[in-house]
Amino acid sequence: MQETKQKKTSLPLPPGSFGLPIIGETIQWFRDRNFIDKRYKKYGSIFKTSLFGRPTVYACGAEANRFLFTNENKYFVATWPKSTRILLGSYSLATTTGTFHTSRRKLIYQAFQPRALASYIPTIEHFTKKYLEKWEGMKTLTWYPELRKYTFDIASTIFVGTDGGSDTRLSVLFEDLSAGLFSIPNPLPWTSFGKALRGRNEMLKEIEKIVLRRQQESNLGEDALGLLLQAKDEDGNSLSLDELKDQIILLLFAGHETLTSALTSFCLLVAQHRDVLSRLQEEQAKLNFSEPLTLDSLKQMTYLEQVLKEVLRYISPVGGGFREVIQECEFKGYTIPKGWSIQYQIAKTHEDASIYNNPDRFDPDRFSLDKAENKQQSFGYIPFGGGLRECLGKEFARLEMKIFAAMLIRDYDWELLSNQDLNLTTIPTPKPRDGLQVNLHHRDK
Repeated sequence: MQETKQKKTSLPLPPGSFGLPIIGETIQWFRDRNFIDKRYKKYGSIFKTSLFGRPTVYACGAEANRFLFTNENKYFVATWPKSTRILLGSYSLATTTGTFHTSRRKLIYQAFQPRALASYIPTIEHFTKKYLEKWEGMKTLTWYPELRKYTFDIASTIFVGTDGGSDTRLSVLFEDLSAGLFSIPNPLPWTSFGKALRGRNEMLKEIEKIVLRRQQESNLGEDALGLLLQAKDEDGNSLSLDELKDQIILLLFAGHETLTSALTSFCLLVAQHRDVLSRLQEEQAKLNFSEPLTLDSLKQMTYLEQVLKEVLRYISPVGGGFREVIQECEFKGYTIPKGWSIQYQIAKTHEDASIYNNPDRFDPDRFSLDKAENKQQSFGYIPFGGGLRECLGKEFARLEMKIFAAMLIRDYDWELLSNQDLNLTTIPTPKPRDGLQVNLHHRDK
């Protein structure tokens, strides 16, 4: 036992630099979208830095993902930067660990089981039709902010029971909260974090009013909020009011921020690859489905499924995830000390040429049945994370993406406007710098 411990501690730390005292390399991490690429090229697939006041190891690739995901609660527990932990809340599924997280995950899953997902389809179809008609009338639009309204309307209706949420105060408060999720946790009122903290506190008041009002109703309803109000754990306990409020904030973030990024990427990439758009349109014409769509009819859109998988590979809505090291361990010949953070890399994994043929090329056929590149290596395709903490709402995200894409492709065409900056900003999620400016029009069939 002593020999093993001695062997572990004698191994070197990963290569890299901690940067400046206290702040480390946090400023560079915020400002430089090639932060990871530069260090990956210099040091390889594992390197150290210091972010948010904490020594941090970056571990990139399928092997690293497997190591992290299979040692959850042994060597690692989930963590986030301090700003994110505070703003999502102490009861949030994202910030809890251990048995409490496991029990709450089972409880919240009730809002994402197949029967629940099927019940959300009419709401998603309603808002998709409404927004497509609105955009057709606009003809020229900046799509990203419009997609933020679209996804927030759906998320607030399904998760909070608030119709037209993008036009409410809740939406304004949520934008403030989102802007500070990954920030230096300085609570002064003029900082991003200070504004986000104020937004969170005001959101909690608004959500509490909604929850208390719903609890007085004789029929709690079959939307996600209704299901969560009725859900009970193995001991027959319901979610407390404080837990409900934190979970709703997380659901709004997951059902809005990352989905907006993914849908924007879909619209961008398909516009840039007209051959892909033609094949998508051919599939929709052949299937000839009309509303109401069903889970079964959506499953038959196999080429669309390939395209959406490739969108999530090519521009990952989430770049990676943080873990805290709770027991010193060793990986690839390096010591990873207890108390450090470690971040796995989704985007870097999806760029691995040992898994994906020509990873820099947008190629939906890599996900065809005969190729299935995503299945060549376990944990080589992880758009929703993996292991015990894989995104609980991944099937909801896939459902909304597929309905949106199917209804858009079937009836509309769009072209990118020239003279716009399509380079991606990546914090908190990827989006084109100029917001994706397009001409959209109804398609002649």
